[in-house]
Amino acid sequence: MSKIVTLLKSPKEAISYKYNQLHTRFLKLCLSDKVYPHLPDRMAISVKYEWLFGKKLDLNDPKTFNEKLQWLKLYDRNPLYHTLVDKAEVKKRVADKIGEEYIIPTYGVYNSVDEIDFDAFPDQFVLKCTHDSASVIICKDKTTFDTQQAKQTLSECLKHKHYIYGREWVYKSINPRIIAEPYLEDRRTGQLSDYKFFCFNGAVRALFIATDRQSGREPNFDFYDGEGSHLNLLHGHPNASSPPALPIGFTRMKELASVLSEGIPQVRIDFYECNERIYFGEFTFFHHCGFVPFSPPEWDDIFGSYITLPKKKKKMLRGKYERTMDNNHKT
Repeated sequence: MSKIVTLLKSPKEAISYKYNQLHTRFLKLCLSDKVYPHLPDRMAISVKYEWLFGKKLDLNDPKTFNEKLQWLKLYDRNPLYHTLVDKAEVKKRVADKIGEEYIIPTYGVYNSVDEIDFDAFPDQFVLKCTHDSASVIICKDKTTFDTQQAKQTLSECLKHKHYIYGREWVYKSINPRIIAEPYLEDRRTGQLSDYKFFCFNGAVRALFIATDRQSGREPNFDFYDGEGSHLNLLHGHPNASSPPALPIGFTRMKELASVLSEGIPQVRIDFYECNERIYFGEFTFFHHCGFVPFSPPEWDDIFGSYITLPKKKKKMLRGKYERTMDNNHKT
């Protein structure tokens, strides 16, 4: 401590320096593989947020988009959301809301890789788990497709607890399965672009277009406002070398996103456009888990201003009400 006092201007600074060192060690310990999975949701979220953003998470009066996503993880636990993020179960609900023509067909849903009959699939197909977001396996040519490797990968993905990393509780109670679908590729572009709409209780305020996702390189994310103007914004991935064009069905996608997001404080709704047809992709309630900074950072505040938190639940943030709420939402 004496050496620290010599280097710094005052003992007070030395004490602060020592405290910061100890606090950093505490955060690292909490985020370790042995500790983090066992932390209560609120503590796990707070620790990870502080580590990534360098500031404490304000759950009492959240302002930014990333802060409000953490609040919603803890206090907006509508059981319907479990169905909306299940890649198999969501299809019927979406079809009932906007029409069967927007749904990608399903070849089959399987509880294990041993149930999959690869011989029954066409030459091109897609396999993915119903409970996560990173298990997509694409087959473009069945004659060269490594079936055993696909089985091994999917078996590992079925064991993955997607909920743990970001405490996205919506994934916690989903039955892990595998879904098989047709392979889609647009004739004009030779790829399949994602159009991801940020919706706030039925209002579409922004979207981003994901390109080069099937190239093996880092994908590009280009953001646009709700009217389709390109935004000077980075979030998680670089922009494309030139801004990709809006989808032909942009206006219709906005209409569909508005219908599907009505009554939900915030959600990202994804669509594909393939050969001039629109297909529903998925619901995403916590974009990047709420753990990725915006650049420039003021966009975190701008997107945060679009979210109106449920008022009744916002009052239940302290003491016995919070404990009661947490108990009621354990799944």
